[in-house]
Amino acid sequence: MTKSIRREIVYPQSREEVWRALTDSAILAEWLMPNDFEPRVGHRFTFRTQPNPQAGFDGVVHCEVLECVPPSRLTYSWAGGGIETRVSYRLEPEGNGTRLSFEQTGFDLSQPWGDAALRGAEAGWDRMLEQLGSVIEGLAARR
Repeated sequence: MTKSIRREIVYPQSREEVWRALTDSAILAEWLMPNDFEPRVGHRFTFRTQPNPQAGFDGVVHCEVLECVPPSRLTYSWAGGGIETRVSYRLEPEGNGTRLSFEQTGFDLSQPWGDAALRGAEAGWDRMLEQLGSVIEGLAARR
């Protein structure tokens, strides 16, 4: 049985501003993790963070861009620490702002680490999506 994480957040900024925070490598590192991301289908990249040897995680998440439709859809694979999932972002206009629909799919609960990985990812994404809002707000202030 597989499970997914889904979140919807409305940010007061435009889709273009939110898209920039999702696809500019330097900005992405401010709210998610250091990376070598490029917004083009087929690009393989990594996110790097603190290793967790007890969980069998070396601190590297291996990814590949699967879909990139500016400024509305971005999907990439996500493999690290024994999990292989898919991360998707959908951006839609919402009033004067943007509705971000986030989904990470493919948590295999039949695996020994499945439930713990899902719980850890849920907590992590809640924190990171909140940080994304702060970063986007800061980008507007920097202009």
